[in-house]
Amino acid sequence: MFCYQCEQTAKGGCTKIGVCGKTDSTASLQDLLLYLSKGLSQVACAAREQGIEDPEVNLFTVKAVFSTLTNVNFDDARFVALINRCVALRDRLKAKVSGVEFDGPAVLMPALDIPGMVAQGREFGIENDPEPDADVKSLKQTLTYGLKGVCAYADHAAILGKEDNELYAKVQTLLAATLAQGLTVPQCVEAGLECGRINIRAMELLDDANTSTYGHPVPTEVKLGPTAGKAILVSGHDLKDLETLLRQTEGKGINIYTHGEMLPCHGYPELHKYPHLAGHYGTAWQNQKKEFAEFPGAILMTTNCIQDPKKYIENIFTTGLVGWPGAVHVQNDDFTPVIEKALELPGFAETVDKGSVTTGFARNAVMSVAGTVIDAVKSGDIRHFFLVGGCDGAKPGRNYYTEFVEQAPADTVILTLACGKFRFFDKKLGDIGGIPRLLDVGQCNDAYSAVQIALALAKAFDCGVNDLPLSLVLSWYEQKAVAILLSLLALGIKNIKLGPSLPAFITPNVLDYLVENYNIAPISTPEADLAEILG
Repeated sequence: MFCYQCEQTAKGGCTKIGVCGKTDSTASLQDLLLYLSKGLSQVACAAREQGIEDPEVNLFTVKAVFSTLTNVNFDDARFVALINRCVALRDRLKAKVSGVEFDGPAVLMPALDIPGMVAQGREFGIENDPEPDADVKSLKQTLTYGLKGVCAYADHAAILGKEDNELYAKVQTLLAATLAQGLTVPQCVEAGLECGRINIRAMELLDDANTSTYGHPVPTEVKLGPTAGKAILVSGHDLKDLETLLRQTEGKGINIYTHGEMLPCHGYPELHKYPHLAGHYGTAWQNQKKEFAEFPGAILMTTNCIQDPKKYIENIFTTGLVGWPGAVHVQNDDFTPVIEKALELPGFAETVDKGSVTTGFARNAVMSVAGTVIDAVKSGDIRHFFLVGGCDGAKPGRNYYTEFVEQAPADTVILTLACGKFRFFDKKLGDIGGIPRLLDVGQCNDAYSAVQIALALAKAFDCGVNDLPLSLVLSWYEQKAVAILLSLLALGIKNIKLGPSLPAFITPNVLDYLVENYNIAPISTPEADLAEILG
C-alpha cells in the first residue's frame, strides 16, 4: 500500500499499515474502488452527452468515493460489495451508450476473490500512477482528495433529499479528468478551483438540507456532564441518524449524547426539542479510544471518524457508509440493536456537572446581530476576527491552536468550526458588548455559513473579503478539509495560515504557486503569527 491523503501520514506516506488503522488489503481495495469509480464516471459523462442520465449511478458515485475517505470504512467485505456494484452499474449504463470505445477503468473487470482485487488495487494505486510530471501528479492528487470531500458533503445532502444533477455531472467530469495524460499545471490548477466551486454548491445543498429540515441553528447552551441513566452516544456528522434515533428512543428512559462534530446538532430547533438529547460527551475524534472505552452505554458511528474499537467492539454500531469488521452494522434506519444494547448496559450512575458550552452561531444567528457587530468594528471595540478551525488530530503541534486562541487580544473575536474547536471549545473568553468572543459556527461543512458571514460583512463594509479585519487560521487532517481549502481559493481568499503541517502530496513547486498567488503560509508560533496579522 501507499497512502498520503491525510495529515498524519507516516514519513511522507503509509506503506505497511495506515496511521488511521487501515490494512494493506483495505487500502488496496479502496484504490481499486476509486479507480473503478473514475471509470464509472467516464461512462456517465459519455452517457450524459447522449442525453442519458442515471440517478442511481450519480448517487452511487459520490457514495463510493466518500467511502474511501479517511476513517470511514475498514471492512474489506463491504468494499468488495461496492466494487462489484460499481462494475454492475458501469456495465448497465455502458450498454446504453453507442459509438464510444472505452478503455482503462471503464472496462476493467475486478478479480473474483479478495487477494486478486487487492493485487489490482496495488496496480492502480498512487505509486503506479503513470503521470511523469511530479507537479501535475501533485495537483491531480489534490483534486482527487478534494473530490472525496465534495462527495462526502453531496452524500450528506442526498440523505436529506437534496440533490443536484449538475453537481453530480461536475464531480464525474473531474473524476474522469484525473485519468487524463498530458495535462498542464494551469489546467490542473483550474480543475482544482472548479472542485472548490462545486464544493461550495455541495455545502450549500447540505446547508439547505439541514436548515429546511431542522431549522436554522440558534445559540444554545449544551451540558457537558453526564445525566444519571441509560445512555447512547452518537458520533460522526449525520443529523438524520441522530433525529431518527431520538424518535426511536422517546419514552424508553435513554439519554442521547453527541460526540465530536455532532455537538452543533444541539443548536437545531427540531433536534433540541427532544428532552432526552441530554448533552455532549467527549471531545474530538482522535480521543475516542479512551472516551468510548469509558462510556457506559451504546455508541453509534455515523459518516466518518471511526477508529479501531476492539476494546468496546460489542458496544459500538455503525451505519451508513461506516464500517469496521466485527462491529454490528445498522441498516434501514432501524436502531433497535443500539437501543437494546443501551438498555443492557449500566449507563451513568449519577449526574455530574462539568459545565457547559454554547453552540449554534451559524450565519443566521450571527447576521441577526450584524448591526451590533458592524458598530463594534467601527467604534474600535472589535479590532479583528479570527476563523480558527478545521480538523483536529493527534499529531504534535496542534496545541498551537489552543495557544493562539488564548493569546488573541481581548478586542478580537474567534469564529470556529469543525472538530478543531475541541482544542479550546470550553474556554471562557467573555464577550464584547454582548457579542461572545468565541462563536461556534458548527461542523466542518458549516464553512459555508462562515463564508456567508464573511461575504455579508464585506458587503456591509463595501469591501472585498480580503480587506476585512478577518484572518483564517486553519488546521487540516483529511479530505473534506482539502475540499474546503479549494473552495476558499476559488473564492479568491488569501493570507490563510495552514497547519499543523503541510500536505505530503504538495510538491515544492505547487506550494510556491500557492504562496505566490494566495499568500498561503504554514503556521509558525502563536506569538509570531498574531504579531504579523495584527501588526
